[in-house]
Amino acid sequence: MEEYQPRNRSKIQLDNVIGRYPKEEVLEHMMDQYGEKLTRLAYTYVKDWGKAEDIVQEAFVACYTKLDTFRGESSVKTWIYRITINRCHDYHRTWSFKNLQFTDKISRWMKGETQTPEADLIAKDESETLAKQMLTLPLKYREVLLLYYFEELSIQEISMMLLTNESTIKTRLHRGRQLLKEVISSERSIGDGKSS
Repeated sequence: MEEYQPRNRSKIQLDNVIGRYPKEEVLEHMMDQYGEKLTRLAYTYVKDWGKAEDIVQEAFVACYTKLDTFRGESSVKTWIYRITINRCHDYHRTWSFKNLQFTDKISRWMKGETQTPEADLIAKDESETLAKQMLTLPLKYREVLLLYYFEELSIQEISMMLLTNESTIKTRLHRGRQLLKEVISSERSIGDGKSS
């Protein structure tokens, strides 16, 4: 078997290499390409970074064991996201989740490059605020907003991932935006009331 040597490791088209290269190598590239994004995705479901990392690890193990059965009906990205989302739903059904109290601390949501420490602090604060506001939304709206805006997936891809009709995804996206806008407005009005 020829050795797999991608030129640009971050831009690998994994859909074409499954079955042609060793499973370990394909999995390693999947972890490099999707690991961080999947961890952020899982975090939006479980609100615990450690648990999110565990879920992503479980998803990659499941992916490794099922790699030979990948049929190519969707992209590898859609497939691994679906596995991760399913693991998150499994976690929500467990006894330990139902008895766990969350502490809603977000150390960092998105990485942004800024030019000054002050601008970096402002950007970090805004990102954390938006992340906290998103986490107050019901899961069915939060997941759609995250997949559409942060993961830049199409409505069709989200529909395939969540096994939900496209019209339902559009409705949840619209309603999620409305709810997020209401949360932001209410927090601003509370903040304005305190300062006066």
